[in-house]
Parts: sequence; C-alpha cells; structure tokens
Amino acid sequence: MARKQSDYLAALLSDEAADAVPATMAADIAPAPEAASPPARAERSRGTTLLGRESALARLASGEVRQVTQLLLDPARVRIWPGNARHYAHLAEDNCRELIDSIIAEGGQKVPAVVRRVEDDPDHDFEVIAGTRRHWSISWLRAHSYPDMQFVAQVAILDDEAAFRLADLENRARKDVSDLERARNYAQALGDHYGSHLTRMAERLKLSKGWLSKMIKVAGIPDAVIAAFASPADVQLKPAYALAQALDDAAAATAIHAAAADLAEEQATLRRRGASCVSAADVLRRLLDAPRASLSAPKMEPYVCTNRFGRPVLSVQSVNRQGVTMRFHAGSGADTEMLVDALRETLAHLEQQGLGLQR
Repeated sequence: MARKQSDYLAALLSDEAADAVPATMAADIAPAPEAASPPARAERSRGTTLLGRESALARLASGEVRQVTQLLLDPARVRIWPGNARHYAHLAEDNCRELIDSIIAEGGQKVPAVVRRVEDDPDHDFEVIAGTRRHWSISWLRAHSYPDMQFVAQVAILDDEAAFRLADLENRARKDVSDLERARNYAQALGDHYGSHLTRMAERLKLSKGWLSKMIKVAGIPDAVIAAFASPADVQLKPAYALAQALDDAAAATAIHAAAADLAEEQATLRRRGASCVSAADVLRRLLDAPRASLSAPKMEPYVCTNRFGRPVLSVQSVNRQGVTMRFHAGSGADTEMLVDALRETLAHLEQQGLGLQR
C-alpha cells in the first residue's frame, strides 16, 4: 500500500476502530505544508480526518466503493456445494501438495474462497462455491500438525445459476479439473439451471454451442466404459467424443462394453502388481476397435461329442469371456475314461476355433 493510502486509511480508522470499513480504499490526499506549526497541523489533520470519513461513507453509500468482508472459518463448518465440477472425493495430498506447501510458506491461505450462507443445516454455516481445493488443503493441514489454520472466505449472495457460473469461470483456468468432470457438471447444470436449452446455456456461459454440445455428449459415456481408463482424468474431450458417438450404435456398444470390462480387469491387475496402467491412447484404440474385432472374431459352431452309437456324451453350451460351459449327458452309456476322452476332444476343438480357455 502506498504511503499516502496508508496514512489516509490510518486516519479513517484512528478515532473509531469499531467502525472499521473492511474494504480497501485508495484516495489521493495532499500532504500538509512543511511550514505549518504543530498546533495548526494537528487541527488541520482532525478536520481532514472528519472530512475523509464523511467522504468514505458517502462513497460506500453510492456504491462507488464496495465492502468485501473476509471471514476466518473452521472448514468443518463449511460444506461443499454439489454444483461444482470438482469432485471433492478425488482430492488427495499428492494433487494438492503444491497448494499445501504454498499455504505453509505464506503462513496461511492468501486467496479467499467464495462461500454462501446455508440455512436448515445444523452442521454447517456456509458452503463453498469456489475454492474446493483450498478447503480440502486447509482441512488436511488442520489434521496434520496445523490445527490453527483457518479457512479464509468471502461471502457472496448468489442463486444456484449464478453460483454455477462463478464456479465454472474459476474451473476453466484449472488444469486439474478434467474434461469429464466439467462435461458431467455441464450436463447436470443444463437440466438444473437452463431447462435443457443448450442455446440459452451457451449464451449465459459465453461458450460455443457446438463445443458445449460435445461436452454434453461426452458426459453421457457410461461409468462402465469410463472404468476402462486408468483414471477418469484420462478422458479428454476430442477422443472421448468419438467414443461417445460410437456408443450410439447398439451393436457397437455391446462390443465396447465387453472390451471395457476386460480393460477394467486388466487395469486392476496392473495396479495390484504395481505396474504401469494401460495408457489412455491404447484404451481408446482398443475400445474403438472392439466392434470391428467382434465382427471378425471366429464364431463358435455347435459342438457335440457322441459315442459310437451316435448318442450325445458331451456338448458345449456357451463360450464367453467368463469361461466355457459344457454339459455331460446322462444315459449315454459312457464310462469315466470315455468322458475324459470326450472332454479332451472338445477342448481341442475349441482351441482350433480360437475359443479355448487360453485366449
């Protein structure tokens, strides 16, 4: 703060500290002449203080100066507004480490969050509109050797639609908010705040209608398909839009869901082993190739193993990714040795068809 601004603010607050104005005000106050005698200077200073206070109050009343009240809050008394794109459950020490270190180095949170008051909730007084990572980081610090850390926030009066626009504006500048999180946030807001009118939503958010339409399309990708990726954050708009379009075809969707289930199991196995997961590019390639691969896959022909009299001994009921289902027929007259031979013969036949258990 410049010297004359500091002197002016000190003069405003000197006589009545209880009436302090929490907004930062700047004014140009001419310095007193050096030649003035001490009594005259003191008298003039008192007059300036009174006139300055009247001027400041007038500026507040006119709206020229805006009061911004910042509160120091216990984060446990502040809940997270569900309309925000950022998933609180996805936050962890590793993806908030930089912010945590910054708060420690600066001796506290410097950039206030935006909250609004809540009613009819005995456990919370406010909810976070913008500043979810700051809330999580302060909560983490209070639980890890910094119990006196306070959550700094400013209170805003906002309806849900205005709160959504404010949160979206902040999240656009955040690289750690994934495309999928934003897409699903937009899809929810489209119905909640804009009556499912895409044009109205695009105008309010100052976004391209075509781009917003793609985001809404990506938001519709089922969780079962998203599970094929190592992380939901790997789902990027441009490639995911092609996947969302492929899912519109019922036959293709069946193949994609089957491939996604296999990939999800593979990713889980890799995690357990501590190995690198399948990359997002490979996941997308395998999912988009799944419909074509299913068409070219060998088809199982009905197979029945019979005895020398033509009676069925063993038949294949089904073959899928969970395994092979076979049926041993009663009344065939086959003994144990014959049944074992029939099983070997059937398994060999499935291997030749590319449908064996080792695939």
